[in-house]
Amino acid sequence: MKLCIIDTKSANLNSVVQALKRLDVDPIITSETDILNKADKLILPGVGTASAVMSGINDGFLYDFILNTKKPLLGICLGMQVLGAASAEVPLNSDLEEIKTLNIVSGKVRQLHGDDIILPHMGWNTVSHSDHPLFKGIKQDAYFYFVHSFAMDVGDYTIGTCEYGVKFTAALCRDNFMGVQFHPEKSGSVGAMLLNNFIKL
Repeated sequence: MKLCIIDTKSANLNSVVQALKRLDVDPIITSETDILNKADKLILPGVGTASAVMSGINDGFLYDFILNTKKPLLGICLGMQVLGAASAEVPLNSDLEEIKTLNIVSGKVRQLHGDDIILPHMGWNTVSHSDHPLFKGIKQDAYFYFVHSFAMDVGDYTIGTCEYGVKFTAALCRDNFMGVQFHPEKSGSVGAMLLNNFIKL
C-alpha cells in the first residue's frame, strides 16, 4: 500500500509521518503530481493559516489534482478546512471577509465563538460520530486532540461533531474525500485506530 502526504509547504509533517510508521506505513512526502498519481491513499495535512495552505496548493499546481483525484484522501485540521467552500481565516491586514478554498464540500469555516471560550480550542474534546468506516471500532464521545480557532459549520457532509462554544464539524466525508478537524496523530490509541481505519479503506 502506497500512501502519499501532499506537501503544501505549510505543515510540520513529522508527527503525521511517525504516527503512520507506527502503523507500519512508510509515507512519501511530495508535491509532485506524477508521484501522487501512483499513490493508493492521500493525506492532506495543514497547520498555520488557510491562506498559507491554499497558497501552497496553488503554487504547487495541486489544485486541479486534488479536485479531480478519485483516491481516498484524508484532510487533517486545516487540510480538512480547505475542503470547504470558503474560510474566514483571512491574512492579517486583508480587506477580504473570506478566502475561497477547494469547495469540495459546501461548508464554510468561521471563527469559533461562545460565552467565555478561550481561543485557540486546544486540548482533548469528545467527538460524536456516525457509523462511517473511518470511525470503525471507535466508541461514541471518544476523546481526540484539537488545536484550532476556526471551524466548519455542521452540514450535509458532516460525519462527526464536537462542541466548543458552538457545535462544529469534527469530521466530514464526501465520496472519496474525508477530513478531520482534530489531530489523529496526536490523539493516542484512538487516533491511531482512525488512521488505521483510513489505511484499510
